[in-house]
Amino acid sequence: MTGQELKELRRSKKWTQQQAAQKLGLTQAYLSMLERGRRALPYSLARRVSGLLQAPATLVPLREASLGQPSGDERLRVELAALEYPRFEHLVVQSARRRNRRNPADVLLSALNEANLDSRVAEGLPWLAARYADMDWDWLVLNAKVRDRQNRLGFVAGLGLQLAQEAGSAHAERRLREYVEVLERSRLVREDTLCQEGLTPPEREWLRENRPEAARHWNLLTDMRVENLTHAGV
Repeated sequence: MTGQELKELRRSKKWTQQQAAQKLGLTQAYLSMLERGRRALPYSLARRVSGLLQAPATLVPLREASLGQPSGDERLRVELAALEYPRFEHLVVQSARRRNRRNPADVLLSALNEANLDSRVAEGLPWLAARYADMDWDWLVLNAKVRDRQNRLGFVAGLGLQLAQEAGSAHAERRLREYVEVLERSRLVREDTLCQEGLTPPEREWLRENRPEAARHWNLLTDMRVENLTHAGV
């Protein structure tokens, strides 16, 4: 979150600097320096700001250690629910939604870094890409490459692109097409799975023969197709 974005969020609430500073437990002088870019916004404060000012999910600060420990299926289900994924809507009550939100780019990267991901969570990733097409894709692509996850990300972004096309979302379509092309240039030759590293040899062989063309293109062993995704409307 930049200082300008902080200022715009404050103004959207019709708060003066003094009012916002008081609610955040800051001095007005410090808030002024943050808004003018004279001071960097610390992660913990950015989290507090995004909750208090009801920032869009794409402005929730990104963690620097997103490729650390895996998040796990249960946490990812809750995080997708907090981002309003319909399939997991029942997991988060409205009052807790904003408190539990993470940046969608952060959630997507964490999910793609899982060795074995619950299929219901995996099916939510194309929705996440399409619903939050304005997420920080530059950050996402850069960090995916650190762990050689660009094929997984390219495949998911491609499915998200199809969802955006079906929904008639021209902006999301343009955004996703741009980054699918970026990821295409770094596509890996080695075979991978869509977060299903525990597949048995027979399962792998079946998927090699029966996977959709998009999965074959991204060298992934998965049978995920847009037409089989439920709760995927964007």
